[in-house]
Amino acid sequence: MIRFARPDDVPVIHQLVRDLAEYEKEPDAAVATEADFTAALFGEHPAAFAHIAEHTEADGTVVAAGFALWFRNFSTWTGKHGIYLEDLYVRPEMRGHGYGKALLAELARTCVERGYQRLEWSVLDWNRPSIDFYDSLGAVPMKGWTVYRLHGAALDGLGRGGS
Repeated sequence: MIRFARPDDVPVIHQLVRDLAEYEKEPDAAVATEADFTAALFGEHPAAFAHIAEHTEADGTVVAAGFALWFRNFSTWTGKHGIYLEDLYVRPEMRGHGYGKALLAELARTCVERGYQRLEWSVLDWNRPSIDFYDSLGAVPMKGWTVYRLHGAALDGLGRGGS
């Protein structure tokens, strides 16, 4: 089952993000707190949205198998919004059971229902299992595009009028 995240999901979202950071070999980069997620997802002006994939254990216990965290973007070329998928993560023991595909299908459904033109995300070059999975869905890499990022001292310097 895929459902929108609720405020009581924040601790599990926080843990799944930390698990994802471990998987991506950058555990120290995940510095967001539960308060950060609460504000971003459930504050007065939510800036991001999340879906939870639920798994029911044999004893009836429902656990989070994974999550998708996303936000709206906008294409000046199409004049329409889209979804940028910031994170998609399924717990290792839950992989291969369709949760990742179900999360992406829910986001695609959201795009179709709202008239959004694109569902986009980034994937690490070394993450062959994910690349193969995305390819199997018909997703295509954006050849010729490189993601740039300003952060830390460079962001601060430029933001304060420096170079």
